[in-house]
Amino acid sequence: MSDDIGLSLDELREHLEKEGIQPSYHRLKILEYMMNHRTHPTVDIIYKNLSKEIPTLSKTTVYNTLKLFVGKGIVQELTIEEKEVRYDTDTTQHAHFKCIECGGVYDVALEYTIVELGTVTDEGHKVIDCQVYLKGICKDCLKSAQNQIIFSKS
Repeated sequence: MSDDIGLSLDELREHLEKEGIQPSYHRLKILEYMMNHRTHPTVDIIYKNLSKEIPTLSKTTVYNTLKLFVGKGIVQELTIEEKEVRYDTDTTQHAHFKCIECGGVYDVALEYTIVELGTVTDEGHKVIDCQVYLKGICKDCLKSAQNQIIFSKS
């Protein structure tokens, strides 16, 4: 579903039904939020933003919904930091970059497939998931830092 930004609630409902998921209002709104906010949000971020609009929403509902989506393969779970789980609706194989300055997480295209899922390694291990995480300073923070250096010299 990586290219489905801007789907209507009816289209999201059809997608969930096709995946065998009962399309409750909360599930639809969580998926809609994920599709419209490609920021790799955490449960807390989704809850904070949707609870304003949906007062009956709980963090447990968000967490359980995302676990269901992960289990059905429509969302992938990212654990870039040990205690921070994020979620991504782009389930294609790609890398993620986390900025150590602003904390933003960005998709990074891969020039090649790192490893095919289902591959058995030389040691006999079967690969069921492959995640690549990069850390550094994003282009916006780099620009900001360069601008601060330029202006501080004036």
